[in-house]
Amino acid sequence: MHSPDPVILARGLCKNFNGLAAVRGIDLDVRRGVCFGLLGPNGAGKTTTLKMFLGQCHKSGGELRVLGMAMPQQGRKIRRRMGVVPQADNLDPDFTVYENLLVYASYFGIARPLARERIDELLDFVGLSDRAATHIGELSGGMKRRLSVARALINDPELLILDEPTTGLDPQVRHLLWTRLRELKRSGKTLLLTTHYMEEAERLCDELAIMDHGRIIAQGSPRAVIRQFVEPDVIEIQGCPPPLHAGLTAANAGRLEIFGETTYVYTADAQALALCLKQSPEISYLHRPANLEDVFLKLTGRDLRE
Repeated sequence: MHSPDPVILARGLCKNFNGLAAVRGIDLDVRRGVCFGLLGPNGAGKTTTLKMFLGQCHKSGGELRVLGMAMPQQGRKIRRRMGVVPQADNLDPDFTVYENLLVYASYFGIARPLARERIDELLDFVGLSDRAATHIGELSGGMKRRLSVARALINDPELLILDEPTTGLDPQVRHLLWTRLRELKRSGKTLLLTTHYMEEAERLCDELAIMDHGRIIAQGSPRAVIRQFVEPDVIEIQGCPPPLHAGLTAANAGRLEIFGETTYVYTADAQALALCLKQSPEISYLHRPANLEDVFLKLTGRDLRE
């Protein structure tokens, strides 16, 4: 049963830099005990939004409350009740794994006996108990990421903010982190996640918002957003010959998108189209259900964002 009071409440939230609008009046409610995803291409405004949630930059307008308190006015109190996993690991290379956590615990005024107890529990939680005496430079990228998660939990936060937590990790580490994040959510913590992996958002998030050009352009559960914006099935045809493309268009087989050598057919009647394609074995195609990446590309485009 979720509390009716949102952990993050934003109304008309804006941020301008030198007269340019980075965030344009967004409304958000992040409910207690959920994993909420904030998605968007580069330059969409999600990083600026995240910085406002963290009190790292001040809003230009609107209302922002985090954990029931006004941000940034009560930023110090808010930050004591949240944990942050930054996009880039910023662990202290001069310390061991254990020392990194012990020093970080001191920032929150956690007494040494309690800190040591928590560190032992957290190292076990992220699978680094056998690395307690290891220096940071000797850790793999996946180990550093797991340590960053452990560090963010040292103060037992109510809200955990994770900025692209699995970027660059191999599948084994990614799945381990997904498992641990689900456990944290089940324990009652609220997670706010930014990610470029649509599969990650679809697997982890109860709710999400997609941003572009400083505005929220889609919001809801992953399944609800998929149902709202794209057809239920997708057929990807490799090297679609012109006669077939003309036939698909004439038959109104579905919504067609061409990117490179691939033709994407978004359709509500995939079975009939798949049967037709099977009669031409020289045509290579893939039939799959629509997913969050299809929504993301439809709403934000396929052009590269730098």
